[in-house]
Amino acid sequence: MARACACLLLHGLAAPALAQEAACRPAAPAWVREGGLQLPWVSPNTAEPSADAAAGGEDPILVEADRLIGQTGQSLRAEGRATLRRGLLSLQADRIEYRQDDDRVHALGTVRLQREDSHFLGTELDLQTEHQEGYFLSPRFYLGRTQAGGRAERVDFIGRNRMVVSRASYSSCDLVDGETPAWELSTRRVRLDFDANEGLAEGAVLRFQGVPILALPVMSFPVTDARKSGWLPPMISTSSTTGLGVSAPYYWNIAPEQDMTLTPTLMSKRGAALETEYRYLQPGWSGEANLFALPNDLQTGQQRWALRSEQRGAFAAAGGLRYDWSVLRVSDGDYWKDGLRGAESLTPRLLSSRGRLEQRRRLRATPLGEVEQQLYARVQRWQLLQDSGSSTRIMAPYQRAPQAGARWSDLGGGPLQWSLQTEVNQFVHADADQIQGSRAHLLGQIALPLGDAGWRLTPRLSLNSAAYQTDRPMSDGRRRAHRTIPGFSVDSAWTLERETAAFGRALVQTLEPRLLYALTPWRDQSTLPDFDSAALDFNATTVFSDNIFSGIDRVSDANQVTAGLTTRYLDRSSGAELARFGIAQRYLLRDQRITADGVPLSNRFSDLLLQASIGVVPDWTLDTSMQFNPDTDRLVRTVTSARWSPGPLRTLYASHRLKRGSSEQLALGWQWPLADLGRPLTGLLGARVAPAAASAGDCRGRVYGVGALDYSLRDRRLSGAIVGFEYDAGCWIGRVVARRQSTSAQNASTQLMLQLELVGLSRLSAGSNPLSILKDNIPGYQLLRDPRGATADNSGAP
Repeated sequence: MARACACLLLHGLAAPALAQEAACRPAAPAWVREGGLQLPWVSPNTAEPSADAAAGGEDPILVEADRLIGQTGQSLRAEGRATLRRGLLSLQADRIEYRQDDDRVHALGTVRLQREDSHFLGTELDLQTEHQEGYFLSPRFYLGRTQAGGRAERVDFIGRNRMVVSRASYSSCDLVDGETPAWELSTRRVRLDFDANEGLAEGAVLRFQGVPILALPVMSFPVTDARKSGWLPPMISTSSTTGLGVSAPYYWNIAPEQDMTLTPTLMSKRGAALETEYRYLQPGWSGEANLFALPNDLQTGQQRWALRSEQRGAFAAAGGLRYDWSVLRVSDGDYWKDGLRGAESLTPRLLSSRGRLEQRRRLRATPLGEVEQQLYARVQRWQLLQDSGSSTRIMAPYQRAPQAGARWSDLGGGPLQWSLQTEVNQFVHADADQIQGSRAHLLGQIALPLGDAGWRLTPRLSLNSAAYQTDRPMSDGRRRAHRTIPGFSVDSAWTLERETAAFGRALVQTLEPRLLYALTPWRDQSTLPDFDSAALDFNATTVFSDNIFSGIDRVSDANQVTAGLTTRYLDRSSGAELARFGIAQRYLLRDQRITADGVPLSNRFSDLLLQASIGVVPDWTLDTSMQFNPDTDRLVRTVTSARWSPGPLRTLYASHRLKRGSSEQLALGWQWPLADLGRPLTGLLGARVAPAAASAGDCRGRVYGVGALDYSLRDRRLSGAIVGFEYDAGCWIGRVVARRQSTSAQNASTQLMLQLELVGLSRLSAGSNPLSILKDNIPGYQLLRDPRGATADNSGAP
């Protein structure tokens, strides 16, 4: 029998834009996917109806059924596989009655409703279609915006974007008749306001595996990804230094451009504390501030605190004047090893606080052509966290109080490149026994770059001049001194290419030799103060420097040649680098008298530097650098690392670091599904492992092992260890991570972190955020919900 169809022209409904679909999410319930409502899903790519259509246009009402009965312009009754469609509203029922005078639909039987991106299945519906007002009895529901749903006794629709759900259960897990979902939020009543991004649950009880884990008389939560004020899930922490702790964070969405998170915490070994995080973003300036306050530490009887503050901005009316500051301070030197909040990144134990003003301008009409001018002023202070349990003391650097300078540089247009910098510093030290004073210096250089596509030659003249005034006599009895040191260098490099074939590929091989000659006369600097100089690390970059020191106060004498050779293998079609090999060495034409240890250097040849980076085998990367002493035929330093990432959520990492006579470290890191542990190791040769989470159905029921180990081969002990497991059940993710970190040769702190991530609701954590710890310590770690490489989200917003 042919189905009957009626079409009525009425006002349309506007649909809000929908959020981008996640890469891996719980699948919609079976009754939504297989419900027989043959209507297109509202996708994130669905365009909104035009404003004209929503305001005064008319969307037709299309009714289909096995039987249609009614009077034109009054009412219509549809029976037998009845469907009604209007804009983004779709309805299917055994029986549908429509009254045209008040635009109201009444449906009975098995009633299915798709309202924009939300789906409902129940026994009776009464709805005014234009204003979206009515009720639904005994429905199942699925909200596309949160990708979760549940059952209810009744749903009352109050307009297009508001509803009240009575006696409801809510979960992102599949709702199977006769079975309890893995997690479920039961409420007496839920008020949902999508315009205000607010959900208000009354009499809320959260159950996990049937066990109540959280009960609140009133719970407010966001119904979209937008920020909203409210209580975040409580956190339970456990640590060997702080004991058992409970935190109840509150998120305050002050305004679209600022928010604050307040976290009161109670620790069994330390007492009550409060952490405050404030973030703000304004036109031209932004920043954040974090304060952790422990008024009375039960272990020490002292007040403990940590303060972080950062801000950056510009004064639009001041000619491009910019400013920024960064402050990091704690109450005492033992804060870093006591495991208190706000101190996760206090190693090394040198905390900087600085403020800076800077103005950059282009000076166009000058005798030297177009010039960039930079004016700046800075203040910098340090806090050094000494270990009260150790007799070894660390020397703090000098503080700049203040620093002011100017820099001018050529912007091109001529054959010469030049720059000039002048600066004045006042140096202060926390140790009153250290010499203090001021320094004014002038740095200048001029270069003549020559070259073409395959070669370059750059002769350069430089000048380093400094004048000192100290608060006490220097070693030669003077309080004032100055010195001027000129320099000359010639830097040259070539790039040669040839086509070749290797590893079964068409390649381009490059040969890139480099030669640097540097000449700097000797000037006695032994009596001058050393405020900011330090020996540069000897590596493939600094070997081509004409000065072995950083800073201003020390300039090494030089009459030397540095030679290096690099060869690279590039894929001929894509240009991707598959391998790189390099070697470099410095040769002294005369003894070097100014050295880091004060002992003249007479060896003509420096240590040999070797480097290699190989990525020929798919999913493999191998990097190594070596410092080889030709006089002793021994390696002085080596750093070797390898990483295998054959697919999403699979990575293995290993590194070895050796510093002869000082340290030798072995580091391991991994993230791997335990179900694949028995897989043959043929994948190590480059076979690609199938993705673990390519779709919603594939991202369930997997256990992943995660961890990172740092082992000292010299001391034969673990200096740091992180071991944990992640379980992805589709609608929830569980994490358990244990961390042990050495604070000295004899002491270590231990922390246990638990996290339950209820997909579509929130994360409930115990201890610090394990996601940030895994991301910071495991190279290549990926979130289970985004195998394409997302990082942990540490936002405080609910």
